[in-house]
Amino acid sequence: MKWYLKVLKNYANFKGRARRKEYWMFVLFNLIFLIVASILDRILDSIILRSTGSFETVNYPIFYVLYSLFVIIPSLAVAVRRLHDIGKSGWMILIGLIPLVGAIWLFVLMVTDSELGENKYGSNPKN
Repeated sequence: MKWYLKVLKNYANFKGRARRKEYWMFVLFNLIFLIVASILDRILDSIILRSTGSFETVNYPIFYVLYSLFVIIPSLAVAVRRLHDIGKSGWMILIGLIPLVGAIWLFVLMVTDSELGENKYGSNPKN
């Protein structure tokens, strides 16, 4: 949880480096919170439908959308810092827009070990 909070504290910091553990712990907790938000939306949706008795109302996943908007910038920032950690430009995140191949290549980049020592983006966060 401390890694998740660390990313949120550096929510708009696109400079520096983020180690693998920081990135993947953020992804893990982010996934858990998105699942919880989705479940809350389903529960709230069923309560509203039961109380109104109408199935014609359209209910939006408000918790899911709000949480997603809340973490979009921290998610981008930690991904850019993770790319910096392996010596790549933050703009490499755009490779994920290429269907299928881009997502696979971005995954490979995210699991790659840090560059040893200092690189042009800063010192190694493992030290």
